[in-house]
Amino acid sequence: MTNSLCLFGDSIVKGVVFDSLRNRYSLLKNSFVELFSRHSGFAVKNYAKFGCTITTGRQIIERHAAELSGHRYVALEFGGNDCDFDWAAVSDRPDDTHLPKTPISEFETHYEGIIDSIKAAGGNPVLLSLPPLDAPRYFSFITRGLNAENILRWLGDVEHIYRWHEMYNLAVVKLAATKNVPLIDIRRAFLEARDYTKMYCEDGIHPNEAGHSLISEVVNGFLARIG
Repeated sequence: MTNSLCLFGDSIVKGVVFDSLRNRYSLLKNSFVELFSRHSGFAVKNYAKFGCTITTGRQIIERHAAELSGHRYVALEFGGNDCDFDWAAVSDRPDDTHLPKTPISEFETHYEGIIDSIKAAGGNPVLLSLPPLDAPRYFSFITRGLNAENILRWLGDVEHIYRWHEMYNLAVVKLAATKNVPLIDIRRAFLEARDYTKMYCEDGIHPNEAGHSLISEVVNGFLARIG
């Protein structure tokens, strides 16, 4: 088995940041994956995809099942897109019931299936907790061009976004425990910071370069401890 790491996940693992000056998303040169690769001695295969949910991620993992046993670890980071909503629909119809992209029960079922399939293929799964989001900044970002008052009425309060996101993170933590899989708790590192919001882009959900530097430190430290 080579000293390598295989990653599957969403835009955070992909290294996507929001460029406020250009008002668009772009790839960060010094993403945590790039920093980790440079300083850890691990070869890295990154199959993360912008906008990836757990169902799309499962399909990608299945396509690469044959190579999973060749990596020391298979790292997974999902949930940030799964817990998201169609905010335009919420804006238009705030009194309707709206479901997230992946309801929590389906998220847990798919994630457990991914863990089992990786183990069956001879791989060693490792889960990453979700970095926290900045609810006020995220609310301002998602409501651009929409009816913010309607969206807030549907939410109840802005911090509901944080709590909803935290529910998916707790599901990841629970799965790591019940499936006896290592957990790299990057969320804790952010929450321990005096003001983690300084490590986020304008959209309130994507860590900026400082945030990626922190994630790299956590991943490096964790893998150094478990060997």
